[in-house]
Amino acid sequence: MERLTNLPEVLAQPADPVLANDYDGFAGAYSAENENSLVNAYYERPAMLDLAADVTGRQVLDAGCGSGPLSAALRDRGAVVTAIDASAGMLALARRRLGDDVALHAVDLNDPLPFDDAAFDDVVASLVLHYIEDWGPTLAELRRVIRPGGRLIASVDHPFVAYTIKDPRPDYFATTSYAFDWTFNGQSAPMRFWRKPLHAMTEAFTTAGFRLSVISEPQPDPAARELFPDDFHALSAKPCFLFFVLEVPPSAAGSGE
Repeated sequence: MERLTNLPEVLAQPADPVLANDYDGFAGAYSAENENSLVNAYYERPAMLDLAADVTGRQVLDAGCGSGPLSAALRDRGAVVTAIDASAGMLALARRRLGDDVALHAVDLNDPLPFDDAAFDDVVASLVLHYIEDWGPTLAELRRVIRPGGRLIASVDHPFVAYTIKDPRPDYFATTSYAFDWTFNGQSAPMRFWRKPLHAMTEAFTTAGFRLSVISEPQPDPAARELFPDDFHALSAKPCFLFFVLEVPPSAAGSGE
């Protein structure tokens, strides 16, 4: 549920990493920014929806739903959506948006998921995995709740971009954290993420039992060209996020395989 755009080459470290990623503290400001921004409304969400394709009648888990814009879009396309997030503030905004159409649960993706095995046809994880240092336990749980033949559709900070967020450059091949401050309408919020090399991402997926189907580096929605003429060109010429479609093999018959 992240916004990431126009980052400078060198970013100040938040003063107190313990307070980083406090979405409850800026849920409203973040949600307002996320609603119509270039990178979210005209780039990341359309790409996720294109990869999801026809979701009519499918049971979909939105893992890290934020204030619920992707959940709403999937619901409107005919999916039966369940959504989770660790932030109570974000879930309150999601409830306001979604009403009773979507089951909402307060869940941290570092913890076991409160769902049965093979409960969902698809899981969407929109810009959430890069908050997690060790993807192994989280991906194992996501794999467990997806039925055989189902999919995990995920977007993350592009590793090539994350690698540039510090000077001197970090070791690309290492898993390292990075931090900076977001500003929403004058409100500053310290944020911390984890970057991984591409091969570490794909190995984490396959180790969890997923089969890599698609790696995508999409272009922004052409409709944004007139709305964001300067930023549209910049986003069209450099990577920002990386998108994956991971399949659970149809022959799989439970979390033990």
